[in-house]
Amino acid sequence: MPYSYRTLTQKLAAAGIEEPSGEAAILLERFASVGYATLMADRNRVYDSPGLEAAVGRRLNREPLQYILGEWDFFGCTFTVSPHCLVPRPDTEVLVETAIHGLPQNARIVDLCTGSGCIAVATLVCRPDVTADALELYPDTLALAVENAERNRVSARFTPICADLLNGGVLTLAPRAPYDAILSNPPYIPTADIQDLSPEVRQEPVAALDGGADGLTFYRAILRDYGGLVRPGGLILLEIGYDQGEALRALASEYLPAASVEIIRDLGGNNRVVKITLPDL
Repeated sequence: MPYSYRTLTQKLAAAGIEEPSGEAAILLERFASVGYATLMADRNRVYDSPGLEAAVGRRLNREPLQYILGEWDFFGCTFTVSPHCLVPRPDTEVLVETAIHGLPQNARIVDLCTGSGCIAVATLVCRPDVTADALELYPDTLALAVENAERNRVSARFTPICADLLNGGVLTLAPRAPYDAILSNPPYIPTADIQDLSPEVRQEPVAALDGGADGLTFYRAILRDYGGLVRPGGLILLEIGYDQGEALRALASEYLPAASVEIIRDLGGNNRVVKITLPDL
């Protein structure tokens, strides 16, 4: 079916897409090979291609735009994405920003639940002195992270590790310790809340979203089991949900009582990252 910029915007809006005009432009630019300036010059001009029709159909079924495009930008880098990984989001850039400014020179980091690899890879791109291990349970997801490290030319400093964070992953990483920092955007949505997420988010991997009954399962494991992998004075940086700051402060007090805890907000003013600094000797 042919679409103009105007009719595609209307079609996406009727389907409940939150930013229909922006997405219409992206779809037409990608799948009809038309420039943005041309689109804006004549918003009623009609474009057609088999790729465009297929892509629009997928988006109307509320498949995430990022999966349809097969790639997405994050922290100035471009990442290959697929239904094997969580979509990289601007909120997570707060964690990367904190890491690149807080890591010591020549730091060794580990990214737990690496997914697409966006956290580790973006950090490595911005900090050429840093090296990273990246732990991921699912081989297909880890393969994406490896591809993204190669795509962004940091693979020489990126070591993929396939292991289960909740079951034995710490034993896999222990011989490679100590690390200067743990970075992680683990699953943190309470299981019962997943059904209330947007149709797009519900098409992302449930394993990358489900944080257990209270959303804190992975945080408990990281603070209880993995804190010992970090050198004295090192960092643990965790992305959190907007309402999880005090819960993380309490968990840190329980498992790492001598550490200091800072809650960092995102641009919207919501709690977004917990920065835990271990005591120095």
